[in-house]
Amino acid sequence: QVQLVESGGGLGQPGGSLRLSCAASGSRFSIYTMAWYRQAPGKQRHLVAWITSTSRTNYTDSVKGRFTISRDNGKNTVYLQMNSLKPEDTAVYYCYALFNARAYWGQGTQVTVSS
Repeated sequence: QVQLVESGGGLGQPGGSLRLSCAASGSRFSIYTMAWYRQAPGKQRHLVAWITSTSRTNYTDSVKGRFTISRDNGKNTVYLQMNSLKPEDTAVYYCYALFNARAYWGQGTQVTVSS
């Protein structure tokens, strides 16, 4: 069982920055594939970014060049640095882990981008 706890959401201004963190349980974090998803009101949940155990990354087109996913295996934590925020980034952001062919989700953290 893997438990994920997100933090760092809140209110951001257009053009500003926020950093999300996701702390994971377990002694084998370094081999988890980790990702961030988001779900805007009335819409489906979508993949934002993922990072493999070898730190290979990929991003959805709408956040490329603005968001950066990274991981610190020593802290069992994955991050999402969000720069140049836009109102359309407003959503609940969910941390995701894939381990032993099982998927795990965090409880979500709200990000609101508004002036």
